[in-house]
Amino acid sequence: MTDRKTIAIFGAGTGLGASVARRYGKAGFRVALVARNAQSLGQRIAELSAQDVDATAFPADLNEIDAIPALTREIEQKSGPIHTAIFAPLGNFRMLPAVDLTAASLKELVNILTLAPVEVVRAVLPGMLAQGDGAIIVADGLSAVTPMPGMSGPGPAFAATRNYILGLHEEIKGHGIFAGMLHIGAMIDNSTGLRVAAANGLPVDDPRFATINPDVLAEEIWSLATGRSRAESILPAEHAAH
Repeated sequence: MTDRKTIAIFGAGTGLGASVARRYGKAGFRVALVARNAQSLGQRIAELSAQDVDATAFPADLNEIDAIPALTREIEQKSGPIHTAIFAPLGNFRMLPAVDLTAASLKELVNILTLAPVEVVRAVLPGMLAQGDGAIIVADGLSAVTPMPGMSGPGPAFAATRNYILGLHEEIKGHGIFAGMLHIGAMIDNSTGLRVAAANGLPVDDPRFATINPDVLAEEIWSLATGRSRAESILPAEHAAH
């Protein structure tokens, strides 16, 4: 291993995950990509390699909470100590009215959107503390900050994770570790979520369903992790005023 830093992207999709991988890869980071679909991961590795990015695939289902520590150890063995961890499993989560939310449906969402990032933090934090440097960023939806009628579901799980990450931020910032959040209030271009929404008839060309370039999101993640002047950010920016 060289002294190059490693970024692990947990939930590395074709939208945000791919853009973050390119942004950090071009900055000299080794890139570890975690996602369920091994074939899709392989395609992303090939694309990154063609751009001279040192990337390795780690197929895994982040719903399997108990497997996260072993997954993290495998990443560190193959790609080196994790300096930056991005958690962004931004799938096509079903939005529904709060009056229709059930304990069973919320439990499923909490598993991937709250319990999984907590376990990722627990797995990567000891190494970061030992290094005296590192960054942990969770990317989620705007409903973590702004509850929206008729669009419950992921929101309560996102909000719990936000509470956890912002508390963590205050606890570890004195140790050289950054913890923060990026709240996304738009569909992400080139993402699986956008493709699924379009296939299901969602009017993605409707102004109410704005899209955002994942490269813009990746640059914001870079800014959060390197600038460390704020613990969270909202994009598109117009949502931050609400």
